[in-house]
Formats: sequence, C-alpha cells, structure tokens
Amino acid sequence: MDLLRFITAGSVDDGKSTLIGRLLYDSKNILIDQLEALERSTKNRTDGSVDLALLTDGLRAEREQGITIDVAYRYFTTPKRKFIIADAPGHVQYTRNMITGASNANLIIILIDARLGVVEQTRRHSIIASLLKIPHVVVAINKMDLVGFSQDVYNNIIIDYSAMAKQLGLGDVTYIPISALQGDNIVDKSVFTPWYEGNTLIDFLEEVKIENDINYTHARFQVQYVIRPQTGELHDYRGYAGKVISGVYKKGDKIKVLPAGIETTISKLEVGGKEVEEIFAPQAAVIQLSDDIDISRGDTIVKTDDLPQISNEVEAFLCWMDEKTLRPGNKYYLQHNSRLVRAIVRNIEYKLDVNTLQHQPVEGGVKLNEVVKVTIKTASPLVYDPYDKLSINGSAILIDETSNSTVAAVLIQ
Repeated sequence: MDLLRFITAGSVDDGKSTLIGRLLYDSKNILIDQLEALERSTKNRTDGSVDLALLTDGLRAEREQGITIDVAYRYFTTPKRKFIIADAPGHVQYTRNMITGASNANLIIILIDARLGVVEQTRRHSIIASLLKIPHVVVAINKMDLVGFSQDVYNNIIIDYSAMAKQLGLGDVTYIPISALQGDNIVDKSVFTPWYEGNTLIDFLEEVKIENDINYTHARFQVQYVIRPQTGELHDYRGYAGKVISGVYKKGDKIKVLPAGIETTISKLEVGGKEVEEIFAPQAAVIQLSDDIDISRGDTIVKTDDLPQISNEVEAFLCWMDEKTLRPGNKYYLQHNSRLVRAIVRNIEYKLDVNTLQHQPVEGGVKLNEVVKVTIKTASPLVYDPYDKLSINGSAILIDETSNSTVAAVLIQ
C-alpha cells in the first residue's frame, strides 16, 4: 500500500482544520476516546455539533484564538492508501511553517471560500506550491452551502484560478466543490451538487497517480554510511549504505564517485541484507564496488553517462526561518541530503514578493519568512541538480553553527 503526503493551505477561516477533521471523522479514522473528548470539548455549542477543527488545532493558543499556528500532522488509512496530512497555517507570518510542511508533499489542497473567491492568500499559497514544484494541486472550493451550492459561483472561481495557475505553471489542477462543515463531497457525494460529475475528495486522494512523481531517469545515490565489519567471515567486505535518491542502478553499471570523479563498476547490490540485481528510488540499499576507493559519508554515486552539477558556489532561493536577520557574509552549515559542509551566504540578490512574484530590493538584511535569491559559497564541492530538474537533489537547509537550529530552506537553482 503506497503513501500519499499532502498539505492543506488557504486563508484564515477557510476551513482547513475542519476539512481534515471531516476527512478523519467520515472515514472513521478517529478513536472512540478521541471522539468522546471532542464531544466533551464542544458540548456547549448552541447547535449541538462537534467542532472537527479541534482534531488538528492542538496547541492551546490555537484553540483560544481559533487559528492554526503550527503545522499539525495527522495520519490515516483507507483500504486503498495511507496518508500523511500537514495542516499549514494561513497567516502571512507563518510562511516558514507552510514551506516546511509542503517541502515533501505529493499534493496540495488549496481551500477557497466560495463567498470570497480567489484572494491574496490563495495566490501566495499557489506561488509557494509552484516554487516547491508540488506535482498535484486540488482546489477545494469550500463553504458551498453558504452560496446555495451555486454552479455559477463554482465556475467563476475556476475561471479566475485557472488564469493564475497558467501564469504560475501549475500543471495538474483539480477542482472540487465541498462543504467541510457539512461533509458535502468529502467522503460521500453531495445531493446538492448534481451538476458536479467529478470524484469526492477522498476518492480523488485514493486514486491520484503518484508513481510518476518519482524520478527514475537520473540515477543519484548519496552514501550515508560505510560498512566495514572487518570480521573473519567478512574480512574484505566494504559496502556503501544509503538511499537511492532517484533513478535505477543495476549490477555491472559503470559509475562515477563524486566529487572525487573516480570511475568504477557496481559489483553487488543489496536490499534488506539480500543480494538483488537492481535497486531503485526510494529504496534504502547497499552498493558494493569493483575497486577499493576512498569514499565517505556524503559522497555521491552516479552513472558515468548522466552527471549532476558540481560546484563550490550555487545560486539558490532561501526561505528565511530564523528570528535573527540574515546578512551577506553570515556563515552556516549547509545540509544537502547526507552531506554537511560549511557555507557562507556571499550575496543577497533580491527579495521575492510571494504575493506577486516581483523582485524587490533587500534593505537591512533578510527577515523572518522572507524569500530571497542568494549566492552561497561552500567549503567543499556540492553535487547537486537544479531544484526544477530534480527537486530531491536540489534542496537543502542552512543550519546555525552555534545553536544547530535550522534557519533556512534552500532551493538550488
């Protein structure tokens, strides 16, 4: 059974937390004790209904203010698929939280209030989805019950959003009219939208094809651990353990170890302690090579006919996540998959307005939640692909040298 990771995004009060609560509630993924606690916490509501948003708004401050602050993760399963949901905040000041939640998502659900249509926050979240190259977008037009389930309202929102999606280069976009509060078109088809012929939200999530989201073309394997048992039985054993980032490797393939540039061939492949003929993304595996080579954690094994880029200097977009201001010349650690190198932010080119995509000058350094174009210099070479070509090998994080806290998400260009 495969796993779908998705994130919900939208303006404040668009119903993100209620939607997730409805998915869990109607798909019967809530434990009895959770349901009883939920009913107790909402027993004073005048209409007698259960506040499903409380299933994800777990922080006390969130409950008191009626907003989502942190990214809340929830897990549920249907007979067809497993799911991990990230409920992202809608406020502008929590942009970093949304990018964190969206960084490894297969799909994003962007909620639009049917009464308000496409608003500034809709555009901002769609721009972030395009920056992160999220493969699938679902536009859930919520609160249809408050506009009388009007097909005209639904169609007008599709027209507005389609124009923006084309501008941003969003490819796979699906539109679903819903009412998260009442459950229309979430798990069961709504009797109020006979004009809508598409899937319910849960049916779409179960059936959307994510196999093609994995890149099997460009073979990338980064070493996480060198296995040298040095026992009598395995005296000469030397294996390189790691995760296949992308692509396929077969026994006998000619490979190059980067950044050193040494060529050899694959002599043996193992998965789960058993020898196999081939390995592929996203498997964890062990590679053995024909020649004894000096290889360490963070080195990359690629095929000789398909090489990534190697450089000590890269251009990148940063989403700044720290309270402390970023200024040119600041030093950090850069974590790129399993490779950790010292780095310096040499130059800050411009700030990206995540509402309009316009370039703006940076004055007085980069502040929390801002997205900027920078040049990063590293102490040792990075082996990478541009983010828009192979996102899993074009993303990284910056780490503060003193506090070890993550200060930026990095999209290498």
